[in-house]
Amino acid sequence: MWPSVLKLFGITNELSNVLQRKDLNIVIAMELVDDVKARLATTRESGWDNLFSDVQDFCVAKGIPVPNMDDEIPVRGRSRVEGRTVTNLHHYRAKIFYVAIDKICVEMDHRFSEESNIILNCFSCLDPKNSFSKFNVDKLARLADIYRVDFSDDDRGTIRDQLETYVLQVRRNASFSTCEDVQSLAMKMVQTEKHLVFPLVYKLIELALILPVSTSSVERAFSAMKIIKCKLRNKINDVWFNDLMVCYTEREIFKSLNDIDIIRTFTAKKSRK
Repeated sequence: MWPSVLKLFGITNELSNVLQRKDLNIVIAMELVDDVKARLATTRESGWDNLFSDVQDFCVAKGIPVPNMDDEIPVRGRSRVEGRTVTNLHHYRAKIFYVAIDKICVEMDHRFSEESNIILNCFSCLDPKNSFSKFNVDKLARLADIYRVDFSDDDRGTIRDQLETYVLQVRRNASFSTCEDVQSLAMKMVQTEKHLVFPLVYKLIELALILPVSTSSVERAFSAMKIIKCKLRNKINDVWFNDLMVCYTEREIFKSLNDIDIIRTFTAKKSRK
């Protein structure tokens, strides 16, 4: 059943790759989440025949015997004394194929809960493509209520007016037509000093940019903690542990550094252990 497992993983592969990127595009992630859920539902409903055909071809090519799907086998997990049997077709389709898809769907629902989807959907309204076609004042203003710690009562009362004025200006300003994502929008806001004119809108953009840091990057950091703080390092102090965490999580940056330059930098320091 390895081909079937690989095919199921292939459905979620694009979404997994996007979510692991540090420059995560929220709009693309939201679209992929919906697409993956739809593909899984379609595969569960009508994908068994095509999948089984691929598995048969794989088994024939590798010389693996294919069981007769009409043969009956004892129900696994039950005593043979009971005499309960099911067909191979029921076992592989209901007990493996359906269960694998259901587990993936449950995990996706856990990872992308209704609250998370609402937040991502609201942030996607900042997308500058097609002259800010997805811009929605109500959804963006709702973010100010969700992130109450970052917005005062006065901010929540005036953010709607600021959003409406903001979208009129950026749609008229030709320089914003080149923005392709939230990252480029933030840079253009600073270049044109619009971040000073619309500070509340810029705060929403900042929250959208740090959102990936609070999701996938945090999970990667916790995984790194398990690797670094092992039994041999269970008494490591916080400062040394933090330094090791930075080196491990940002190892791609450290790989590009020259060892000689690092040695010279430490040598030039006067106060060191």
